Amino acid sequence: MTPTRIRASVVSERAAWVRTMLQSIQDLPMDSYAQFVSDPRNVAAAESFLRRGIEALLDLGRHILAKGFGYAVTEYKDIGNKLAEVNIIPDDRVATLRKIAGYRNRMVHFYHEITQEELYNICTRNISDIEEILAIIINWVRDHPDKVDHEI
Repeated sequence: MTPTRIRASVVSERAAWVRTMLQSIQDLPMDSYAQFVSDPRNVAAAESFLRRGIEALLDLGRHILAKGFGYAVTEYKDIGNKLAEVNIIPDDRVATLRKIAGYRNRMVHFYHEITQEELYNICTRNISDIEEILAIIINWVRDHPDKVDHEI
């Protein structure tokens, strides 16, 4: 695959989607586990928001790797390694991004194994990991305008 330029519109759209999904989680009643599970729609919404936010984050990473560097990454779990290889994310964040990707795969393929308590804990304790990785990627894009196509 030949590298071209990263599309600013894709970066903006995916980043906005991640932020919207994370904000949607934060807008759910999450003050306590009991409150969270009191309505099954909260659990379903949290799972959907989390999965879609993770997918948007990983799709953003995949877009940057494909367009900016010519790397076709097919497995979500490999995106973190490649982003570190091209110095977009620091090595110490690769394991976190791999865990995030692995959790997305569990949500899709092993959904029946995810407990309400596990989902609640992730939504209340680990959302900052997604926010941090998104910020790292966005900062890298801002610092490398030569790699970005701003045309519509």
